[in-house]
Amino acid sequence: MNARDAGGLIKLSESAERISSTDEDIRGRTVRDRDGEELGTIKDLLIDDDEGKVRFLEVASGGFLGIGQDKTFMPVDAITAVTEDEVRIDQTREHVAGAPAYDPELVRQRENYAGILDYYGVGPFWAPGYQYPGYPYYR
Repeated sequence: MNARDAGGLIKLSESAERISSTDEDIRGRTVRDRDGEELGTIKDLLIDDDEGKVRFLEVASGGFLGIGQDKTFMPVDAITAVTEDEVRIDQTREHVAGAPAYDPELVRQRENYAGILDYYGVGPFWAPGYQYPGYPYYR
């Protein structure tokens, strides 16, 4: 299966899907890099419409009252730890800053997933042998 065969992504907030336990809903939590620096806040979760699994985090940073915020999305596979109020990833602030620009239209185009996943150093979720990270014990 290639990227074109992978399911489309949709924001959890725009879907009929719900997270079964509020403890597992990481929206609103602070994202920190591997050095503990704050990167932003998780605004939404992008799920695939085939399996209903979270594939990317939409992270917003900067701005005032939501105006002028920078947004990026990163694969759920980058998560290393989840606590009650924060999510840790295995990247540096500098690496995340160089990520492909956030474009909500590109999120819905399957052929763009591979480049984003590659940038973060994770394999494609549609590849044979892929194992979804276990919550809350990520790699």
